[in-house]
Amino acid sequence: MKHLEVTMSKTLEAVISDLKSREEKGIQTYGGTVDEANLSREQWLQHAYEEALDLCIYLKKLMA
Repeated sequence: MKHLEVTMSKTLEAVISDLKSREEKGIQTYGGTVDEANLSREQWLQHAYEEALDLCIYLKKLMA
């Protein structure tokens, strides 16, 4: 099988960098990665929901 070389856009590189920074911040804040977090499905959903609510507030602020 032939290996294809993938060139990343600067935008993708920036997103990857941001993700790595968030991971580092999460480890500092919570003492581990999400893989190590022992949360229930409902707790994960609650966290995601709260993050989505924050996003809605930021978007609405920018739209005003």
